[in-house]
Amino acid sequence: MEQSKDNRIIPMTSFSSGNGETVADDVYYFTNQIVNVVMLGHSGGDWILIDCGMPKCGEEIIAAAEERYGKDKPPKAIFLTHGHFDHVGGIVKILEKWKVPVYAHPLEMPFITGKQEYPEPDSSVEGGLLAKLSSIYPHEPIDISGHVSPYPEDGSLPDAPNWRWLHAPGHSPGQVVFFREADKILIAADAFVTVKQDSFYKVLIQKREVQGPPRYLTTDWQAAWDTVKKLRDLRPAIVVSGHGQYMKGAELRLGLKNLVENFSTVAIPSHGRFV
Repeated sequence: MEQSKDNRIIPMTSFSSGNGETVADDVYYFTNQIVNVVMLGHSGGDWILIDCGMPKCGEEIIAAAEERYGKDKPPKAIFLTHGHFDHVGGIVKILEKWKVPVYAHPLEMPFITGKQEYPEPDSSVEGGLLAKLSSIYPHEPIDISGHVSPYPEDGSLPDAPNWRWLHAPGHSPGQVVFFREADKILIAADAFVTVKQDSFYKVLIQKREVQGPPRYLTTDWQAAWDTVKKLRDLRPAIVVSGHGQYMKGAELRLGLKNLVENFSTVAIPSHGRFV
């Protein structure tokens, strides 16, 4: 196994960093610097890890999981939403600790098995300071060959029978999200986020608002728009996105409605390499 060759500590944080939030008895997320790592499962019971956080942060995620589920209680599996640096930054350290199966979409496999690097982040894109600094973000592939398998084609999830995965491209080719129909909880990855991710100030204070996917890494804006339409139609009651605080109720519904209807001006930047 190997983290990307350009794996490096990214010096950014938020007021939520190091804190966890329970949104349902068996749905918990932990904010690692500026990204959310989700844990499915009741405290002390069997559980599943969704994504693996920022570079060099594997030990922090392990400690947060052990606090909730206990030591010597590995996850049943790791579900990856996609392979960007801030979602797989600690995966090798985590797999060295817990030798568990990993699942990802087939279209993400080249980026997590060492075969292909993502396009370089677009620091020229319209946006705030975190967009301008994006040239320092890792984009080379990790390699966890032999540890990762594709999700079942029928949308089911191993060891999570009440959840299903949905393909949510745009931000990355093989991004997926997770949805539970019973209570309409959506784990939205970076299909849309609940903070303006290119703004340093809004990320720092975690200002809650429905926004499109992070601009500096989104490569297919039409697919991203189609994805948020599909997720809007699920009528989620609660959303945990890859960045920002969780949202629910009327604030979520209205924010998602506005995002879909005004995506061309709210989400798509006026200029950039992928526009």
